[in-house]
Amino acid sequence: MTEPWNHLMDHLSDLLAPSMAKDHPNLPVVKAEGCYYYGLDGRKYLDFTSGIATANTGHRHPKVIHAIKEAADHLMHGPSGVIMYESILRLAEELKTILPKGLDCFFFANSGTEAIEGAIKLAKHVTKRPYVVSFMGCFHGRSLGALSVTTSKSKYRKFLQPTGLVYQVPYANPKECPVHEDPEEYFKKKLENDFDILFKHQVTPEEVACMIIEPVLGEGGYIIPPKGWLEKIREVCDEHGILLIFDEVQTGFGRTGDWFASQTFGVTPDIMAIAKGIASGLPLSATVASKELMEKWPIGSHGTTFGGNPIACSAALATIEVLKEENLIANSKMMGDYATKKLTELKAQHPIIGSIRSVGLMIGIEIVDPYTGEPDGYTLLEILNKCLEKGVLFYLCGNSGEVIRMIPPLTVTKQEIDTGIQVLNEAIIEVKKVANIQPTSF
Repeated sequence: MTEPWNHLMDHLSDLLAPSMAKDHPNLPVVKAEGCYYYGLDGRKYLDFTSGIATANTGHRHPKVIHAIKEAADHLMHGPSGVIMYESILRLAEELKTILPKGLDCFFFANSGTEAIEGAIKLAKHVTKRPYVVSFMGCFHGRSLGALSVTTSKSKYRKFLQPTGLVYQVPYANPKECPVHEDPEEYFKKKLENDFDILFKHQVTPEEVACMIIEPVLGEGGYIIPPKGWLEKIREVCDEHGILLIFDEVQTGFGRTGDWFASQTFGVTPDIMAIAKGIASGLPLSATVASKELMEKWPIGSHGTTFGGNPIACSAALATIEVLKEENLIANSKMMGDYATKKLTELKAQHPIIGSIRSVGLMIGIEIVDPYTGEPDGYTLLEILNKCLEKGVLFYLCGNSGEVIRMIPPLTVTKQEIDTGIQVLNEAIIEVKKVANIQPTSF
């Protein structure tokens, strides 16, 4: 493309549905490379979003680009089943080596939402039970089945009457733990009580097909639950023959400092949904379970036209190779720890920062009203806009849009983290000045 397309931005709202076009910050870009976007304005932007936790190997990694080009020389489209091709089989073999033991059979699709739909369908088909239990604040997608278990924001469900065959249980938010309580023990006891109420008053456990959960809350605010709480959920599922589904769409492929959050917490689900970082930006996802479970899902009970696209599968193979060769899983943990240390120091200077929530390079920075401690999504947007002016792109999450997502590619360096946090510091200082908030006020 040789001619500038600035004029098209003026017609954005005419060309694209508002639900697609109206997001933050609508930055026009012409190229991406490594940890950077290159804007239509000629500027270079440090990207701390990774395409929302997708470009884990960095934008346009040479090995991934080579794999895509080579694959396109041979095959553009499946569909799998009608024909069969090497990349989809090799990818399944490779994924078995990095997933928790027993998760070894795959249904490939295109998006995280599709992987969730497949997971729920599989669980209901296998158990012959009608109900699902999800956890308050989790985000699982926007199609009607996935939406029925999504509760990160009520606006996503407005007017859509998602199925009533779902019950919700509170998510374990460490901020809600009483000061003198041990979070592990407190939330395990609370969970026992929550399940006791659920099973006595709303649904019997014998009717529940599955429980579905994000092992780390994503769009709902980057909340990291205690390990023991997840272990207790596994225990309850085992007790009642309920299948446990982990939504690892955002947490997978090194984001938490392990291949998957399941390994970070030491809890293995029966079914897993994976996507985002699997193919460095190409549309690909998978519903994953044991062969034993998948064999109970007969031919015709689920299907796809584009799922497991041969080019996307080739990109995924290259992605896994890069993650291994460049030790990016270890780098995720190391750089995550480094960034958390720096952000904790920043929090000491700015009480507008409520909490730092981090596991690997999945980092949330909560912005609050310094006087009330209440979530402050308005000020967060002011901070993000200032950061963008200074050449750093962050994103947001949380029920009130009060948490800054810091999710750089796993290739990120200490120097890039230092640059991003320094810009964040400058942005907070400038926003405080505009608001006429003096440091002595805190």
